[in-house]
Amino acid sequence: MEPPKPSLASIEAQIDEWLRDQPSNGNEDQVADMLRTVLKLAGDGASRGDLKIVNRTLKELRQAFGIFAPYSSVRKVSIFGSTRVAEDDVYYTMARELARRLAEDGFMVITGAGPGIMQAGHEGAGREKSFGVNIRLPTVQLANRFIKGDRKLMSFHFFFTRKLVFVKEADAVVIFPGGFGTHDELTEALTLAQTGKSQLVPIILVDSPERNYWQEWEEFLREGMLSHGYISENEIKFFKKFTDIDAAMREIKNFYRNYHSYRFVKEHLVIRLNNPPSPGLIDTLNREFSDILTAGPVRRTDPLPDESDDPGTLHLHRLLVHFNREDYARLRQMIDVINRED
Repeated sequence: MEPPKPSLASIEAQIDEWLRDQPSNGNEDQVADMLRTVLKLAGDGASRGDLKIVNRTLKELRQAFGIFAPYSSVRKVSIFGSTRVAEDDVYYTMARELARRLAEDGFMVITGAGPGIMQAGHEGAGREKSFGVNIRLPTVQLANRFIKGDRKLMSFHFFFTRKLVFVKEADAVVIFPGGFGTHDELTEALTLAQTGKSQLVPIILVDSPERNYWQEWEEFLREGMLSHGYISENEIKFFKKFTDIDAAMREIKNFYRNYHSYRFVKEHLVIRLNNPPSPGLIDTLNREFSDILTAGPVRRTDPLPDESDDPGTLHLHRLLVHFNREDYARLRQMIDVINRED
């Protein structure tokens, strides 16, 4: 007589028991929830194809998280642009120079591992300061010679997992002219900023002084979208255009001059600062951004109790903001004002 098959409830109990035996890191509830979700997929009778998607997604993200983990304290910049740019093109030269400058200033560069702007980013930053985020295509996209074989080179089957990593790890996004893929990355960054689904970061469009690629693109936004009310004037300010590498570098560095990061803690937005906010700055924020405050003025605060799980930021200064969670373009402008503090 065959022994009875274990029930879902009994397997969940075994999972809980196993987790209790592991060294505690505070994340046991998340691990248990993921395991339960996998078991429920099996109980739902999910198709083999659906299970393959889940399995591959987890494997790809696990690999990527592991590669980025040792560099969590380093600011990183994601660079996008056409794969079809030749090495003697002005855009290649500008991307290579920008990546070199970023690496010199302590940033690391994240870009695809293929040719064109991606290769320029790796050449400029150098292997030690580069992450290669490749995509597997039917026509194989081989890694360029500057990142090939590096331990920080990863390869993705799904575009959505690749894009998640690009955005999750980026402290700034730089876009050079390109085709469908470049615009996919750009609109992803803008949509996530607009909806608050990612941390706000500088979104920088770089062009040559002799060309008008991004100017013509902005004209389309204004004539085809803004004029019909599909976007607002404030939302166009999510990005900034530059034709000068020095100016692009200043924008990235100045963004973190005083501002460090933010986090939602229940109904509160906590903005972390490198320097203590002056009374004058707080008065300016309350005056200029009253339209996005819902339940009281901006004020200084100590770390909130729920922030104890992020000990690396507890030394930072803080502002507590009753943000309406809608106008992220205005929040982006608030960060610029914070960074004007001397």
